[in-house]
Amino acid sequence: MDAQQTLTKRLIKPKGSWMDVRSTLRHFALVTYAVPAERLRPHIPAERFEIAEFDIDGQKLALLSVVPFWDEDFRFVHVAPFIKRAFGQTNHRVYVIDKRTGEHCVWFFGTTLGSWLVYAARLLWGIPWHPARYEVNCRYNATNNAYDRYRMTVQSDWCSAEIDFSDSGVPGTILPGFATPDDLTLILTHPVEGFFYRLGPQTLNNIGTYSVWHERIHFTLGRANHLYFSLYERLGILSRAEMQHPHSILICPQTEFEVFLPPRRDAMPLPTNV
Repeated sequence: MDAQQTLTKRLIKPKGSWMDVRSTLRHFALVTYAVPAERLRPHIPAERFEIAEFDIDGQKLALLSVVPFWDEDFRFVHVAPFIKRAFGQTNHRVYVIDKRTGEHCVWFFGTTLGSWLVYAARLLWGIPWHPARYEVNCRYNATNNAYDRYRMTVQSDWCSAEIDFSDSGVPGTILPGFATPDDLTLILTHPVEGFFYRLGPQTLNNIGTYSVWHERIHFTLGRANHLYFSLYERLGILSRAEMQHPHSILICPQTEFEVFLPPRRDAMPLPTNV
């Protein structure tokens, strides 16, 4: 199945459950870094996932994305749509290939969340969400279809962040490493299934997964002014200097996501040769 066919399939909204969450995401961005895959391998179960590599500037490189946004109206859409919460959130993920299905998906290092909901998710599902405090200073200019200012500060013991970039207003339809806009969308901006180590031992028996759905997102290209993410410095994946030179920054002022809950254990049997 080619990228266009797979993307068309992913754009069909699946049937959910009574626990599903829907939220309007404002100031949605993907800050993506191209790094040697060797830096990521210690953190991702090789028996289960292949780290996707892309031809970028004459090298084979892996991609990881930091995804900051503001949940404007986080709500359990079926059971309590009238109860809404607003908070900052940042996902940290690597682009991988599921060895069982051959599908492109993402591996989550984890997420910072500026809400008490982080504790409920950790307790109920063992999902690697971490408490954080957010300061958001963003101003979108609808006339120019671009941000006049995008700044976000995250204070967290797990991953503090300093995000400051400019918005060119130029559509982001093709980037290094991707042959077509459909390839870029399918792999970078439209993965629908994510995997993670549940809180506790980092073993194949303790992997969790959940899925999302959203419509195709239209981005503009950003330029870094200042970027810092303490997680990647601590893990030795990126230096402070390298953080100032991302592969790309993609920006969307608003989009809507549906998250299919609850997360579940990755219970599929392992291949016999593992």
